[in-house]
Amino acid sequence: MRALAMGVVLAMTAGCASTGASGGAQTAPGNAMYGTDAAVRPSPPDFILRYAGHPRGFAELRLPAAAEHGAGPHPLAVIFHGGCWKTGIASQAYMAPLATRWQQLGIATLNVDYREVGDGGGWPGSFEDWAAAARLIDDVVAQHPVDRARVTLIGHSAGALPAQWLATAQGPDGPLGAREPVAARAAIVLDGPADLGAERGAFDALCQFSAVDPFMGGAPEAEPSRYAALAPMTRAPRLADVLFVQAKLPTPPTAALAALRAGGARVEVKENPGASHFAIITPGDPIHDANEQAMLAVLRGE
Repeated sequence: MRALAMGVVLAMTAGCASTGASGGAQTAPGNAMYGTDAAVRPSPPDFILRYAGHPRGFAELRLPAAAEHGAGPHPLAVIFHGGCWKTGIASQAYMAPLATRWQQLGIATLNVDYREVGDGGGWPGSFEDWAAAARLIDDVVAQHPVDRARVTLIGHSAGALPAQWLATAQGPDGPLGAREPVAARAAIVLDGPADLGAERGAFDALCQFSAVDPFMGGAPEAEPSRYAALAPMTRAPRLADVLFVQAKLPTPPTAALAALRAGGARVEVKENPGASHFAIITPGDPIHDANEQAMLAVLRGE
């Protein structure tokens, strides 16, 4: 366990606190890992950073070992889990093996938990959490050998939304009103949607229940401005690279990909027909391993 001096700094600069690696973390019922730990045992986080006072308001920080990867600065992956935005399905726990794998390869990782529908999340609570968690980035950069110019936002499944939304400027119709985008170089979407409204049916089918409408507070015809606020055709994320690694979900809609490219991103889509939803995030699984180099290239800014 590393020294906790950073917690004092975070508490003063961002209203956040740091705890030892053994305290504060929450997991889904049964500590659901979905087999993502089949080959890689999660390492203990170096720090658990709190960004909010509620039980799920924390993120796990893992740092590459200096003895193996030098003094840095290292790229940073900010990771958002899935779970169809419904409380009780998932937490940050099942993303920890992937975070650990990247840590072993010289990537610092910030694995974020957040509220979902049922515990204060949805529109706008989940967005409040994502924005607050993103404010940890500058604090981490200030205290650790992390490269601010190589920050990548990662989202698995439902986590695809914060991975793209955080880097998007928002107008008054956004879930938190007008806001500037978080500075990030890239995003990696792991079997998630690019346009929530257009892919609502496919995402609900993946979840096997109605996930989008409860999260958004209504169907598109009832809340058109909400869906429009999140569509890349309305405002595209400000990113240099966007990588989609799909499995159960198809290639994102042509209009969404075109909007991302028009916003300045280099966009790549890797399809994995027949792959499971979790194979792509499970280190050691052949599907994950076949896509790992493409993910590492984005994370490293290559």
